[in-house]
Amino acid sequence: MTHLSVNLNKVALLRNARPLTIPSIVKMGEISIAAGAHGLTVHPRPDERHIRRTDVYDLAALLKQHPTIEYNIEGNPLESPFMDIIREVRPHQCTLVPDDPTQNTSDHGWNIAKDGEQLKPIIAELQQLGCRVSVFMDPDIEQISQVPTLRCERIELYTEPYATAYRQGNGDQSFETYRQAAECAQALGLGINGGHDLNLENLPKFKNIPNLLEVSIGHALVADALELGFANAVKAYLQALA
Repeated sequence: MTHLSVNLNKVALLRNARPLTIPSIVKMGEISIAAGAHGLTVHPRPDERHIRRTDVYDLAALLKQHPTIEYNIEGNPLESPFMDIIREVRPHQCTLVPDDPTQNTSDHGWNIAKDGEQLKPIIAELQQLGCRVSVFMDPDIEQISQVPTLRCERIELYTEPYATAYRQGNGDQSFETYRQAAECAQALGLGINGGHDLNLENLPKFKNIPNLLEVSIGHALVADALELGFANAVKAYLQALA
């Protein structure tokens, strides 16, 4: 079964709208775990507009009580203080994303020809820290073919284009693009994750990507939780993956 990692960024965004501690990131993490989630994801950004550095540490403390639950921390390793946080927390997986601090959300994968030499020593250090490394990639076979030079373990396919195509009635054609990209990556020895704008409507098709290991879902899950409740929303996504 493809694993579900619950992204808690949007919970943090809601909390940060007031100078309060609710909703609690740790409590939502606990609820996610109790509902069956395989992992928790956070994407701390330099301006802390959602996940704060203290949240990363609080969740790390929570997951010490749940050693089978994976901790995935996403972010741009070329922007401070991301690597400092990783060195302290040492998550199970580190997903490297080429987002600019001014971006609203991640919207493209890495250009390996342009950024690969900068990433290589970072990836080596992350692996020495005990982290599995995944790099955020578009479903571009030319780019994916260069990923093995980085010596990372996985890629995470940026799935917003698929989600948009699905919404517009072109999901089959887009899925084929992602399937071919995934098969290319797997032939090169890379594991496949997916994430961005996956939801209960488009996930049942996307889960048919061959050997899809993990999806990270936050925005849609939190939106569904407003209607279903957080635990039931997690269970609904697990059912969509089953």
